[in-house]
Amino acid sequence: MVKQYRRAVTGAHYGLKDWLVQRATAVLMTLYLIGLAAVLLVAAPQDYAAWKSIFSHQWMRIATFVFFICVFWHAWIGMRNILMDYVHPVAIRLTVQILVITILLFYLVWTADILWS
Repeated sequence: MVKQYRRAVTGAHYGLKDWLVQRATAVLMTLYLIGLAAVLLVAAPQDYAAWKSIFSHQWMRIATFVFFICVFWHAWIGMRNILMDYVHPVAIRLTVQILVITILLFYLVWTADILWS
């Protein structure tokens, strides 16, 4: 008689997709930071007005918003993987995941509000 073993459900096997998304977001964040460093070297802001003028350009706002989308997406993948690996009670894990998603979405909306206000 052959015994059948049930596998424990630990995740949805995101593997390669998550790896690629984290690498892509890391590359985009690095490119943004290099571009920001270049802008700051060319026009080193000394006061609030100078900082405001740097971020008054539409392309800079969009690049900054994309940067923060990448940061939050990168953070979500990392937090989800940590929670799936180390928080075993499903109810607690789902509660914390929902809390993390809510916080990250709140920060994304707040970022948009800052950039376009």
